[in-house]
This record gives sequence, C-alpha cells and structure tokens, in this order.
Amino acid sequence: MLLQFLAASSVLAALTVVPGPDMAVVTKQAVGSSWQDGLRAVGGITVGLLIWGLLTVVGLVAIVAASVTVYTVVKLAGAAYLVFLGFQALLHSRRDPVALVAAPPAGNPWRTGLVSNLVNPKIAVFYTGLLPTLAPSGLPPHIGMTLLVLVHAILTLGWLGGYAMLLANARAFFERPSVRRSMDRVTGLVLIGFGVKVAASQP
Repeated sequence: MLLQFLAASSVLAALTVVPGPDMAVVTKQAVGSSWQDGLRAVGGITVGLLIWGLLTVVGLVAIVAASVTVYTVVKLAGAAYLVFLGFQALLHSRRDPVALVAAPPAGNPWRTGLVSNLVNPKIAVFYTGLLPTLAPSGLPPHIGMTLLVLVHAILTLGWLGGYAMLLANARAFFERPSVRRSMDRVTGLVLIGFGVKVAASQP
C-alpha cells in the first residue's frame, strides 16, 4: 500500500508542476502585482482543488464501481489526457519561452485563482478519470481518494506558493530559456510514462 501511495503521489507531483491555467494566473499575479497577490491566487486554486475532490469522493465511486465500461472510458480518457499533456510539454520545450505579462492584474486574486481552477478541464478529467485508479487498494476507495486529494492540495499549495515567491523575487532566473526547457522536457516524459501506465492498469 505504501508503494501505491508513493506512486500516486508521484503522479500528483508531476501534474502539479505542469504549466497550465493555474500557473498562468499565479505568474500574472506574482509578477504583475506582488508576491502577496500571488499567494492569494494560490489559496483560491487550492480551495478549487478541494471542491473538485469533495465532488469526486461523494459522487464518482458508485458510478465507476457500477460499470466496468464507465471505469474503462474514464480511465482511458484520463490516460489520454496525461499523454497529451506530456507531448504538449515536450513541444513547448522546443519553442521560445513566452514573455511574462507585466501589466498589473485586475480583480480579486483569490477569486481569480478559485474560478480558474474550477473551470480547468485538466482538473476535471484527472479527478473524474484518474483519481479512482490511483487510490491505494488497501484502503476503502473514499478514504484513499480523500487522502490523495489532501496530498494534491498540499503539493499545489507548496509548489505554486513557492513558485509565486520565487517569481516575484527572481524573475530573471525563471525567464532563462534553458531552465524553462528543462522543466518542460522532464515533465513531459514523466507524464507520458504515467499515462501509459494508467491506461494499462486493471480495475
């Protein structure tokens, strides 16, 4: 069970560091405004994850368990999205990094972070398609998924919170093409590998 939990945590960590809407919001707040607004956006994003997790834990297990077909469909959809994200990261590593937006962001940063996460299709696909397959088999499904949701929230809070602080104080470092390319390449390969593994897993 411990090995399953560590493997699942590795998937969650890989997904957490993938550039996406959440990271874009934090980047805009931390660079265009301040590290405080960056952290407020991270707080909203984390609450969004917990909401997704709650909806998944209370409603998805019965649906997936009732039909092998539904289980297979959501599993393959989630695996395909992981592979897609992996190839997207690899392709992105071949392009020049996008310049950070310097204009001060408008609106409430906490609300912006929350909304960006709630409408993020990556989170929707992951929580409905992959989370049940990652839950440790030695625990009841709802407990295992709840534990993984909390781990994901903690990883997100730590990663994006640290990212916001570093961006606000070390913008030049994160704009280096070599740093951005290396992150994209490693993340892309990890995501593709996990996507293949999830697609081959059994109910």
